[in-house]
Amino acid sequence: MIKQQYITALIKLSSKLTCLMLVAFTFFSCNQTKEAKEISPLKIWFNQPTEKWNEGLPIGNGSLGAMIYGNPENEIICLNEETIWTGGKDYNRDKKDAGKYIDTIQKLLFDGDYMDAEAMVQDKILTERLPAGKSTYQMLANLFIETPNLDSLSNYKRELDIKTSLVTTSFNNEGVHFKRDYFSSFPDKVMVYKYSADKKGEINLSAWVKRNKQTEISVSDNKIEFFEHVGNGHGVKFHAIIHFETKGGFSEIKKGKVVISNADEVIIKVIAASDYRGSNPETNCNEMYKNVVSTSYKKLFERHTQDYQSLFNRLAFKISDDTGEALPTDERLKQVKEGAVDNYLTQLQYQFGRYLLISSSRPGTLPANLQGIWANGFTPPWNSDYHININVQMNYWMAEMTNLAECHEPFLEFIGNLREMGRITAKKTYNARGFVAHHTSDVWHSTAAFGKARYGMWPMGAAWCAQHLFTHYEYTEDKTYLEKEAYPIMKEAALFFVDFMVEDPKTGLLVTGPSISPENNFLTKEGEKATLNISPTMDRAIVLELFNNCIASAEILNMDKAFSDLLKSKIKQMPPLKIGKDGRLLEWVDELEEAMPGHRHISHLYALHPSNQISKLKTPELFEAAKKTIAGRLSKGGGHTGWSRAWIINFYARLLEGNKAYENILALQRKSTLPNLLDVHPPFQIDGNFGVVSGITEMLMQSHTGEIHILPALPAAWASGSIQGIMARKGFEIDITWELGQLKSLEITSKLGNTLNLRYYDKEIEVDTQKDDVFSFNGELKQI
Repeated sequence: MIKQQYITALIKLSSKLTCLMLVAFTFFSCNQTKEAKEISPLKIWFNQPTEKWNEGLPIGNGSLGAMIYGNPENEIICLNEETIWTGGKDYNRDKKDAGKYIDTIQKLLFDGDYMDAEAMVQDKILTERLPAGKSTYQMLANLFIETPNLDSLSNYKRELDIKTSLVTTSFNNEGVHFKRDYFSSFPDKVMVYKYSADKKGEINLSAWVKRNKQTEISVSDNKIEFFEHVGNGHGVKFHAIIHFETKGGFSEIKKGKVVISNADEVIIKVIAASDYRGSNPETNCNEMYKNVVSTSYKKLFERHTQDYQSLFNRLAFKISDDTGEALPTDERLKQVKEGAVDNYLTQLQYQFGRYLLISSSRPGTLPANLQGIWANGFTPPWNSDYHININVQMNYWMAEMTNLAECHEPFLEFIGNLREMGRITAKKTYNARGFVAHHTSDVWHSTAAFGKARYGMWPMGAAWCAQHLFTHYEYTEDKTYLEKEAYPIMKEAALFFVDFMVEDPKTGLLVTGPSISPENNFLTKEGEKATLNISPTMDRAIVLELFNNCIASAEILNMDKAFSDLLKSKIKQMPPLKIGKDGRLLEWVDELEEAMPGHRHISHLYALHPSNQISKLKTPELFEAAKKTIAGRLSKGGGHTGWSRAWIINFYARLLEGNKAYENILALQRKSTLPNLLDVHPPFQIDGNFGVVSGITEMLMQSHTGEIHILPALPAAWASGSIQGIMARKGFEIDITWELGQLKSLEITSKLGNTLNLRYYDKEIEVDTQKDDVFSFNGELKQI
């Protein structure tokens, strides 16, 4: 017998269309696996090739990726491997004797001598920015494939099928249909390209690799090998193999190129490895080569799709007015930029973000960098590094909530790996225990303060990253992970602030400094632009959250009470969030005049998002101040970069302003989206692709205030739709369908057996659950 328990409630609905609705909830134990979710066609496609790298189509398996141009005659495939980095660990990166000057700088800031403090920070604390290319991510190489005698091309199409993680280029020439398929396999650690035609003997091509003068290249009749010690010997060593398997025809070497003639089909397999993790790249590469060289295309593709879809198919998303694939993606986007709206494009953009995370961040790989794993050339923008003053964090806001917890793991591991260098920086620069990191890091886990004060003098990078450790626990409730991995890292990050915070002589409160509100400036009384301050609002919000997460962890684990009590005492001495005379949240602890009122960073709203310190029910005055803060920024030109616009979408979702969140989705599409749907800062930066996904998810469901809020920020433009497979904290999986702006059906599966606290409009319902219990609502009681 299936145990059933019924709870009914009459819910008053404030709606244009509905006054009263009878709502019923039911749950029952269910050990059956849910049926696979229906997914509508999801393809980014074009009817012409591109000559621009950032308009290509990306594939990836977390470590090995490519950007594919889709040119029939002169194909360019830009190859990437996640560990191709110049540089190395620099244990002397922190400026010598910096710690001697912190007390003096703090006194200058307390006295309001901002410019003198900045001059001292620049001279005594901040180290120089590294020269271009000194520590940077680089492409692996360009693979060129030339095809002769394509003089009558027709029916051209290139596409990325997001459902299968497959890029395809197809075209006709002189009565022959040609097709080229590309994918990157995580289980087999290989990229595979298949060139085929509907008539035998029609595949003719020349292939070669180009990187730089230092690259050693060896070519045989069916293989190109190349290797290099990058950065002129100051970086990783790598080895790569490109294997060509032909059916029919013949292969030969001409002028350093693999030339294939009259083949029925050509299968190209790409393998690469470096010594980043300490192993021999040639040995690793050859072992991978042996494993895949004799494996059939069919088998490789089956394993690839099974692996990829095991992640991707967990979530389905559909919005009303879905017009499918009637137009190429660039034409759809062009219409949106000219004023149209396109809900299918938004649906595509959402799932493309999930595709990119699966393709650039898998267990055992590095985290997604500023460009995921895709970079062109040898000096990509900002070195394609890890900017930890928002950008890499934004990459992972979506991971847990969109049912991709495994994809979060590389970043969680990276945070722990910051400790080695971060301890050195804490001691040398601040005379403090624990570990600290500043605005930028890289694969060598750099933590030093460098560059200019307006971005470099910010000791909050590790503390912000640490939020993700506790967030992962909130979704999984894995106590072993919390005890062995997350809590020790969070505690060490908190220990730094125990030492770093100092008493404000004017108020007696504990404050941080020298610090900044990332990359922003204020005006001094003399009208000069200053950036350094004591206890910017963002500092207070990040430290408070870190301390509270440590306290909560200690209580969950029933350990470390003394440290927990110490943090509680520190919290009582910290300054509160403040509202200015104009009703906006103050960006600095004092009311200072903004030098750039439309600045792209809106760091002082960290307490609203990604933290949960500001909410409508718990802090209504701060909630209204946050609204005014965003409105003020936007009125002065804020949100002009892709990632900044994506953050604003998340802000408006938290403010329960669905229509305004939607307006900013349109603004992101119209101003900061490339034809292939990649986000632009400009230039291309992947964080906006990920940030819009978390924002859309939170428009439809939120779980950060201890309850699951259904359709908290549904815009009028999304009259009907559904989302299946999103995750809430405490281990609840949720399917939502809405119609005419109202909830039509809701299914919630309890993965962990926690108490369910549910909110829909102003109605709150609490239900005790057991593991695998399922709740259903569709207007009447029913058994699933």
